[in-house]
Amino acid sequence: MSKVILITGSSSGFGRLTAEALAKAGHTVYASMRNTAGRNAPIVAQMADFSKTHDADLRTVELDVQSQTSVDAAVEQIIAHAGRIDVVVHNAGHMAFGPAEAFTPEQYAHLYDVNVLSTQRVNRAVLPHLRGQRSGLVVWISSSSSAGGTPPYLAPYFAAKAAMDAIAVQYARELSRWGIETSIIVPGAFTSGTNHFAHTGTPADAARAADYEAGPYAGFGEQIQQAFNAIVPPDADASLVADAIVKVVNTPFGKRAFRVYIDPTEDGAEVGFAVIDRIRSEMLRRVGMSDLLKPRVST
Repeated sequence: MSKVILITGSSSGFGRLTAEALAKAGHTVYASMRNTAGRNAPIVAQMADFSKTHDADLRTVELDVQSQTSVDAAVEQIIAHAGRIDVVVHNAGHMAFGPAEAFTPEQYAHLYDVNVLSTQRVNRAVLPHLRGQRSGLVVWISSSSSAGGTPPYLAPYFAAKAAMDAIAVQYARELSRWGIETSIIVPGAFTSGTNHFAHTGTPADAARAADYEAGPYAGFGEQIQQAFNAIVPPDADASLVADAIVKVVNTPFGKRAFRVYIDPTEDGAEVGFAVIDRIRSEMLRRVGMSDLLKPRVST
């Protein structure tokens, strides 16, 4: 059945690829982003053209994940137009390069806000509808860095993604009694098809990185680029992440994978998470809450 899907951070990268792939698969997709009438107006036009060309139902909606007011308004707009939301995809995120020491506490907080707190704003707006329906799917775009090998100079981003992953696991347990499923998508590194490696973030990020490149951490920029070039295959295709999400959405209730790995670097995350998730599951069994491990049809 066609589903109504909200995706955050859809102007580029995994978000845009996923929005287009899900729309082509027959779903009604709300691709959310900031500045739909400004900086992202060309993206809005391109998505409208895509929808016509592919006879797909791909819509855009203004949504700033750093504003609860904006999130609430976007969700209300979707409910008013479509009558429901079946799937939410937590994709919005921001990456910044640099030595851990180079970031101010405020810059750490900003990255945490975009990558972690944003999901809480969206959940507080969407989950009441899913619980009211007694059904739904929450998809989280995690990172293999949360349990696999991690090169240096990405500390704030890696820390934020690990925090988001931990929250996703807790939400999965708490939502299971309402028939709401969770799938955590675990991409590895991709050096093309996303905007992760196209820049060093905001102008402030770039200035900070330049200062440390010229000082105590000279050469870190070249080191990190060489590190990823060494482990990411040149043909690694970011659209594989979008394809995996389409497969999860199209899978029947009760058969969806809790974690899905798309890791061209094979950095060990699948092994690491297997151990971590098993320990967490065993704890629930020990305390008599094993029913939370599997969502069930709620009546």
